[in-house]
Amino acid sequence: MKEENVILVDNFDSEIGIAGKLEAHKNKMLHRALSVFICNSSGEWLMQRRALGKYHSGGLWSNACCSHPKPGESVMEAAQRRLKEELGIESNLTEIFSFVYMEPVGNNLTEHEFDHVFFGISDQLPETDPAEVMEWKYMNFSDLNDDILRNPEKFTVWLRKSFERVNHAIEQKIDTSPETP
Repeated sequence: MKEENVILVDNFDSEIGIAGKLEAHKNKMLHRALSVFICNSSGEWLMQRRALGKYHSGGLWSNACCSHPKPGESVMEAAQRRLKEELGIESNLTEIFSFVYMEPVGNNLTEHEFDHVFFGISDQLPETDPAEVMEWKYMNFSDLNDDILRNPEKFTVWLRKSFERVNHAIEQKIDTSPETP
């Protein structure tokens, strides 16, 4: 099977090249990524436990899905595609922020990503791809926050770096929504 490519970027998210996914993670190359957070209409967060066979962070709990856009694919297209492929879910997504981080993730690999973070609401029950997802569950923010504080090793690094900011963005959107008569 041919290795997937990722889009290399600078600190402003301008494309500067393409590299193999494993090469980018071995050599700490900054590349474009995406993280999708899904809540149901009750406000619970959809969490997935990554399949053990993943090349890094296998068995860790994470947000609904995360991935990399393919060369020539927009970040939004990639977010919609991966949400459908990993969880069988379709949702209207909104990009809520982006950030750059660099952290080791085991197996001599490092995530150095310009991560675009998306949010959507869906009550569809996941139909997971077992090559991607071991299990899934819904959690309220308070329980998720408590679990991450008590057991950070159970969660992916990008989730730990972004979940409070995602929650703040969700709350801001709710707080600033016009009232309905």
